[in-house]
Amino acid sequence: MSQLLPEEAADRLVSTCRTTVGDNARSVTYFSRTDHEQLYLRDDLEQDADLMAFIGTERQDFAMASDGYSGTELGGYRYTLRVFENGYAVRIDGRDKGVLVTSDGMELRDFNHLASAVSATLEEWEGED
Repeated sequence: MSQLLPEEAADRLVSTCRTTVGDNARSVTYFSRTDHEQLYLRDDLEQDADLMAFIGTERQDFAMASDGYSGTELGGYRYTLRVFENGYAVRIDGRDKGVLVTSDGMELRDFNHLASAVSATLEEWEGED
């Protein structure tokens, strides 16, 4: 059961990610500026990964992502994609919360679909705050 999100919102977020990414989904973690919670971890992965290190990096990027690029010709910030030897980490931000999704190999268009779907899900329940 989720402590940071209503259970329905946590289930919806995992479902959105799993539907969009399929079997390539490795993990889904919801985080705020002060807390985090792993909502999904694929069964074949180690349960003892250093999640704090990942989330600490993502928290540092909140201000940069929302303010650092504002007013540029690039347009509005959409998501951050980090490429690793054995997979990818995608951070999608809400107002002051975010979702970190890790995955196996995917095409760039798949990351775009994932970011759009997660953003819509975040906006849906953040609007209810």
